[in-house]
Amino acid sequence: MDALWEGLKEAVRLIVSGDAQLREIALRTIFVSGTATLLAMGSGVPAGYALARGRFPGRTVLLGFVNTGMGVPPVVAGLIVWLMLVRSGPFGDLELIYTKQAMIIAQYLISLPLVLGFTAAAVQALPPELPDLLRVLGAGPLRRLWLLSREAQLGILAAIMAGFGSVISEVGASMAVGGNISGDTRVLTTAIVLSTSRGENANAMALGIILLAMAFAVNLVLTVVQQRRRRR
Repeated sequence: MDALWEGLKEAVRLIVSGDAQLREIALRTIFVSGTATLLAMGSGVPAGYALARGRFPGRTVLLGFVNTGMGVPPVVAGLIVWLMLVRSGPFGDLELIYTKQAMIIAQYLISLPLVLGFTAAAVQALPPELPDLLRVLGAGPLRRLWLLSREAQLGILAAIMAGFGSVISEVGASMAVGGNISGDTRVLTTAIVLSTSRGENANAMALGIILLAMAFAVNLVLTVVQQRRRRR
């Protein structure tokens, strides 16, 4: 309990003092995780729709891969990206290892199965005759995608929240491909690990509280949007 209280006081002190390093780390955290989530949303929602409504050989197996991907440990995703981007890997010439771009790629791969899987489940929950009805009414493919997404928006917003929550809180992949470089790739989760390893428990607790507050703020906004849509 004392450690929690000390961490809370340290968090308040860091925020009130406008600590420049904390602000930099927090903004980098939002940038990396937010970009990865947006990319996962941009590709995962259409792919989830196609997976839910498509009828093709191997669809069930593909859904099984997606559902498996939802449970893959982040550190495994980080290891795969590291093997691809390290100098001896197939994409080593791009020199992306230990950069924010590598962290975004890793977090995108973590977030994508969640967004894709939740979206597919939300679309499958819609009345099966709805797409045919929209087609009869003259809606084109993009128009149908937009209208069906609006009908399934509660589930899609839940998918986005799950995707964002999975990446803003992960540490293994970010550490593996980002290297926790001060002033460049250090984010809140990796900063917490570093502070803990140094025995700076109050600082680690403060960073943890700030991370939770940031995650809560973003998810609260999405929840408000979700519930407003639900009441309409």
